[in-house]
Amino acid sequence: MGKKRIFLTRTIHDFALKKLRERYQVEIHTGKIPISQIKLRSKIENIEGLICFPYDKIGSDLIDAAKNLKVISTYSVGIDHIDTQYAKKKKIRVGYTPEVLTDATADLTFSLMLDVVRRVSEGDRIIRNGKWRQIYGAFDYVGMDVQGKTLGIFGLGRIGSAVAKRAKSFDMKIIYHNRKPVSKNKEKRLGLKYVTLNKLITQSDIISIHAPHTKETDQLFDMKIFKKMKNSAFLINTSRGKIINEVDLVIALNKKFIAGAALDVYGSEPINENHPLTKIQNVVLTPHIGSSTKETRVKMAEITVKNLNLGISGKKPIYSVGY
Repeated sequence: MGKKRIFLTRTIHDFALKKLRERYQVEIHTGKIPISQIKLRSKIENIEGLICFPYDKIGSDLIDAAKNLKVISTYSVGIDHIDTQYAKKKKIRVGYTPEVLTDATADLTFSLMLDVVRRVSEGDRIIRNGKWRQIYGAFDYVGMDVQGKTLGIFGLGRIGSAVAKRAKSFDMKIIYHNRKPVSKNKEKRLGLKYVTLNKLITQSDIISIHAPHTKETDQLFDMKIFKKMKNSAFLINTSRGKIINEVDLVIALNKKFIAGAALDVYGSEPINENHPLTKIQNVVLTPHIGSSTKETRVKMAEITVKNLNLGISGKKPIYSVGY
């Protein structure tokens, strides 16, 4: 009996490919990223396993085209690019890689926070553009301390909790809003307090978003929210770009309804140098690098392979959604 066939929408680490090739007939997309839906449809028809990435849309139409597919293993913590309910209906396993990127994303969140409130990247641009012509005085080029400030965490999952842990060491006051409050023991351990969404918006000096993109969170952070925020407040997002209405955010920043923003994710990716957000000085932008450490990416590759192996064998992946 021949090896089962798997398809990767993009290559991964050599050690992972070696393990896959020992067990399967492997094909890897090498063209333009992301792979076109037409090409992906042609590939998904006759494979048993698929390894995909967060920008690969795996909808019901693609799943219908899969005649032998047993598992979709995504190299990501996010699963909103996959129609998981339809996959479950078709008895296709879905595996993802949540826990291993928690610390990396929390570290980046805090890096962005410190960067934007202390105007680090802005200062770097000043020097590189030859605009630092005198030593700053008492009132020039001032940032904001984080000690004693209120951090509002929207979404207290793994990453939100890890951000809270870091904020506690910076002596910040931490409040959070979640679909439901966490246990009192966890609140005490992390040193935080549950509040309504309205209180989170109006009381926070910094709001950090750590929620999934759902119908409820789609475009949630819009002009209504920006106008309620303190005009000295900052917005951080390392979760999903579509949670923020970017058109409204640009207006809010330009009109100084809020003090600044730091973003790792966007409504449509990648963005380019002509995006309106790139024209605003009090904004820090990174190219969706929340999990981008060598250590984290290796762990993600290991779990992606394990999830695929388990799914093809008819077993539940280590981290599984639905079926």
